[in-house]
Amino acid sequence: MRRYSVFAIAREAMRGGKGWEQQWSSPEPKSEYDVIIIGAGGHGLATAYYLAKEHGITNVAVLEKGWLGGGNTGRNTTIIRSNYLYDESAGIYDHAVKLWEGLSQDLNYNVMYSARGVMMLAHNVHDVQVLKRHVHANRLNGIDNEWLTPEEAKKYCPPLNISQTARYPVVGAALQRRGGTARHDAVAWGYARAASDRGVHIIQNCEVTGIRRSPTGAVTGVETTQGFIGAKKIGVVAAGHTSVLMNMAGVRMPLESYPLQALVSEPVKPAFPCVVMSNTVHAYISQSDKGELVIGAGTDQYTSYSQTGGLHIINHTLDAICEMFPIFTRMKMMRSWGGIVDVTPDRSPILAKTPVSGLYVNCGWGTGGFKATPGSGNVFAYTIARDEPHRINAPFTLDRFRTGRLIDEAAAAAVAH
Repeated sequence: MRRYSVFAIAREAMRGGKGWEQQWSSPEPKSEYDVIIIGAGGHGLATAYYLAKEHGITNVAVLEKGWLGGGNTGRNTTIIRSNYLYDESAGIYDHAVKLWEGLSQDLNYNVMYSARGVMMLAHNVHDVQVLKRHVHANRLNGIDNEWLTPEEAKKYCPPLNISQTARYPVVGAALQRRGGTARHDAVAWGYARAASDRGVHIIQNCEVTGIRRSPTGAVTGVETTQGFIGAKKIGVVAAGHTSVLMNMAGVRMPLESYPLQALVSEPVKPAFPCVVMSNTVHAYISQSDKGELVIGAGTDQYTSYSQTGGLHIINHTLDAICEMFPIFTRMKMMRSWGGIVDVTPDRSPILAKTPVSGLYVNCGWGTGGFKATPGSGNVFAYTIARDEPHRINAPFTLDRFRTGRLIDEAAAAAVAH
């Protein structure tokens, strides 16, 4: 596939852009593949890309029941950070951040990664203790994180209200300067283009309706709305619907699915320089390159496969945003939406082999899936290709729920789940 460059843009400008190729092909499915990835979101596409690039496995199909990137990848608030508490979490999320830093060059596609900083607010003594613990733990793991006074926080983010008369006054903040945002659609498109260029088949509108197993118990392929497709290995990367798919193979998952809502404002000129999160009031905010304020909330209190969510969650979130940033009280909200997040008991992901031979699962990211996209795909591809975990994802197995070696990251999620 032709590489994007300033010279390519100039060349196409001279001939009316008629030479641009399709970014990825849409072939008919073959009867059999070496690997099938279920789910064409960021994690699934990244897995396919790294299988081809780093392990030479190109006979791969990515199956998507809808359109590419139409699930959580296109519904999230695009935040990237690695300031998690435990060593295992810090390892996998910082692996992702390091890949984010060079991802546009690797994919030859501008994913619009912006290391504008992620600031997490403290509103009380408990918040201060928790966030300072994170700062020290991150530094021990070689991850940048620093403590700011309220005045330093306001200097970094001028719209922030640090009045001590506020309902939840800001008493400090933890700042990871390497954190930031990326363009979610561009991430999916970039991985799709790069994977397709290496021979991966991306098949949209192909819903998996069953997972077939041999008499010995190993997977042999999947039943789909386009017929049976055989495979020696199957990777399930389906976010909120992971439990449904794994049940088709007879595997019960320790997951619950919740709606998670977000909304955006009308576009305005650049006014918000970073990402700000508050766990206490369950709200976070950044500004997109189009000028919209991108606002996220906590998960709804009930399990559901709905992509809507309760209105009271949005109201509570906007109350908090208006209190923390009075400059935005007259802003109009344009639209809201929801995604379906899959949550484990310890709020940490699962990237592992399953008890079924040839079946692998990548799930349980909760509200933290987007930020992990390149790191998750990279180590999951390793696990599938070598039939053993990478050292980074070795702790994130299903077996931890049997042994009790949990990785409890609820406090680091910065939203209520």
